[in-house]
Amino acid sequence: MKTIFTYVALLIVSVSAFAEISSTEKNALVKLNKATKGSQWINKWDLKSPVSSWYGVEIQNDKVVSIKLVNNNLNGELPMEIGNLTSLRILNLFRNNITGVLPQSIGNLKSLTKLNIAFNQVSGKLPETIGNATQLKSIEMHMNRLTGELPISIGNLSALETLSLFNNEIEGQIPASYYQLKSLKVLLLNSNKLTGKLEKEVSNLTSLETLSLFENKMDGQVPFDLEKLGNLKEMNISYNMFNGLVSKNLSKLDTLNMTMVNDQGVATTLKVNIDKNSAVANDE
Repeated sequence: MKTIFTYVALLIVSVSAFAEISSTEKNALVKLNKATKGSQWINKWDLKSPVSSWYGVEIQNDKVVSIKLVNNNLNGELPMEIGNLTSLRILNLFRNNITGVLPQSIGNLKSLTKLNIAFNQVSGKLPETIGNATQLKSIEMHMNRLTGELPISIGNLSALETLSLFNNEIEGQIPASYYQLKSLKVLLLNSNKLTGKLEKEVSNLTSLETLSLFENKMDGQVPFDLEKLGNLKEMNISYNMFNGLVSKNLSKLDTLNMTMVNDQGVATTLKVNIDKNSAVANDE
């Protein structure tokens, strides 16, 4: 009797060890494979083999928690079903040929901490639903073809540390909600078509270490409040249409020494106000 019990116990453990993910999650992966021409991938999936053997897929507790298909020749649009991978923590599709818009269902990924679809051909506006993925720490969508305005909802991502959207065609102003991202360390929005002012509330970004806004169409006074960012190590806000005076500290901090483009399209350097050398002076 003891032998039978032991055999049954071992059988249960064995079955558990090789348990498959749900049909919903497997279907989402198959949709991703077919939508991006999986037969042409560099590292292909054998759809007849267990999902646990598929390249770049990590499974924990019978749930897909990570997809890493970097530089794997994915061609096509991301399917809506990607949002069914609700336990996904990492989606890294860096340097492929992904086209179309980012699906609205991306907001269903409540466990997602890292989203990297940089160096692709994703177009259209980032969906407002991205703000529903509240665990996000890193969004990297640079070097794509994104258009439209920045989603206001990204300001809801209180854990966000990196927002990298440079080299796209994003328009409009930086939403006020972004100035409340207290965990943000890296903000890269350069080489877009952003307009409007850099608000003094930028001083709320107390964790910010890198700020890059160069090559946009932003205007107005450069806020002295930037000097309040004690963790700021790198900054480049040149090649905008900012005007007025800047302090010595800000001028030195900027990689290109506050070189702006005036109304005639001519590059000019902002004047340094020697009487105002700190943000404190601006408050007096």
